[in-house]
Amino acid sequence: MKPARFTLLLITLAALLVLSATGSALSGAVRIPLEALPELLMPAPNPQLSLWRGVLLDIRLPRIALGLLVGGALAVAGAVMQALFRNPLAEPGLVGVSVGGAVGAVGAIVLGYGQQPLVLAGAAFAGSLLATLAAWALGRKAPGSAGILLAGIAINAFGGAMLGVFTYMATDDQLRSLTFWNLGSLGTADWAMLAWLAPWTLGLLVLLLWQWRALNALLLGEREAMHLGFDLDRLRGRLILLVTLLVGPLVAVSGTIGFVGLMVPHLIRLVAGAEHRALLPLSLLAGALILTLADWVARLVVLPAELPIGIVTALLGAPVLFMLIRQETRS
Repeated sequence: MKPARFTLLLITLAALLVLSATGSALSGAVRIPLEALPELLMPAPNPQLSLWRGVLLDIRLPRIALGLLVGGALAVAGAVMQALFRNPLAEPGLVGVSVGGAVGAVGAIVLGYGQQPLVLAGAAFAGSLLATLAAWALGRKAPGSAGILLAGIAINAFGGAMLGVFTYMATDDQLRSLTFWNLGSLGTADWAMLAWLAPWTLGLLVLLLWQWRALNALLLGEREAMHLGFDLDRLRGRLILLVTLLVGPLVAVSGTIGFVGLMVPHLIRLVAGAEHRALLPLSLLAGALILTLADWVARLVVLPAELPIGIVTALLGAPVLFMLIRQETRS
């Protein structure tokens, strides 16, 4: 990809991201007037300015920051998984990280720990890690990536069955929390959470972005990558571990948010090509932009209530995938 085109796309996505985050901050159940924005950083003598400042600094900004982290991380993880398995339908949940987190969180809710956020997040992360380790242990002995792929499908099927069992066991009050968590939400965001989640996520994103040469080699084929000097077993293990450590904590705090990791890399490839040196950073920005927009829509559609963000991403993502499939069948 030409540097000038890459720079233009990068600037465009960054500008759209700023506009989306600003719009999300100023809209919602409590609307903040644009003219009041400069006064929010000044002493607020009247109660209305104090309310706007509290909404912006304590509710909106942490939520927007979490949306940026989750959207960008899911998109990058999706691009990595699609290169690793050389499968355009691959996404972060393919090896069980999403369903494992769902099983851990839903199990904690059914056991009565739904009102304890730390226990809930810990159970979700533990479930993600255990599911991915199980898929890796079961599938690593098969040649190529097919074994891990099949093991991931089996883990996802087993996790779906466990979710069905927990759903059957849940009370009516638990069912509401369970359903809302499974469909994703950014409503749990706060500064304390971001204090540890942001450095962890950004550090792992840097490590994944640094793998662009290995991902380009995988696009050529496993034999070609081996001839280029890459140890495929170690490379697969490293990439799956990085994706799991990246996505697991995000699933633990935001629930299951689908289609972002599947849809965004496809959209970026249409305009930027498949070279991962450009694909990964552009996917990072585009994923953050799309999830911020989806969260904005989720808060505006059913005011004063809130639509689960997973529903919005599915409604946005399904038509895009239909168009991509139609385009590929025509070509």
